[in-house]
Amino acid sequence: MSDVEPAEAQGAPDLENTLYMELKDGRVTIQLLPELAPLHVERIKVLTRRGFYDNTPFHRVIEGFMAQGGDPTGSGTGGSDLPNLQAEFSPPSRARFIRGTCGAARTQDPNTANSQFFIMFAPATSLDGQYTIWGRVTSGMDAVDKIKRGAGQSGQVRDPDRIRSMKIAADAR
Repeated sequence: MSDVEPAEAQGAPDLENTLYMELKDGRVTIQLLPELAPLHVERIKVLTRRGFYDNTPFHRVIEGFMAQGGDPTGSGTGGSDLPNLQAEFSPPSRARFIRGTCGAARTQDPNTANSQFFIMFAPATSLDGQYTIWGRVTSGMDAVDKIKRGAGQSGQVRDPDRIRSMKIAADAR
C-alpha cells in the first residue's frame, strides 16, 4: 500500500500509533500512519481516547469495496463535535487504496472529513489521491471480512454490526 515501512518491520511496534478495534468476530489491529496524515491520525487518537467510537455502527458496507463507520447516528451524516479536517491526500506513488487500507470518509468537499472512516475490502484505484489514508490493517482482516453487508448500491445496513471498542495500544491494559 505504501512505501512507508511498517513499525513491526523496524523492531517493536509503535504502541502510540497502533489501534485496536474490537469487533464481534475478533480484534483488528490498525497501524496508524502519521507520516501520511498527521491531522487525521491525531483526530482518530483523540476520538478513540474519548470512547467516541465504542458501539458505533458500520452503517454503510458494500461487498467487494469497503465498510464505513464512525458515525454515532448511524445515518452517514453525523460526526464529532470537533471541526472538519483539511484533506491530507497522498500521491499514489506513496500510498494506495488496497485491501486493508483505512481512509477518511467525507462529502464531495475534500475538506469535510471528521470522524467517519472506511476500511477497504479490495483495491479501489479510483480513490487514490482523492481520499485521505490514515492507517492500514496489520491483523484481523478476517474479522473485517465478517462485518454485515448492506443492501443496494448505497450499502446502507439494517441492524448493523458495531465497533465494540477502540483503543490506542499504548493505553490498552
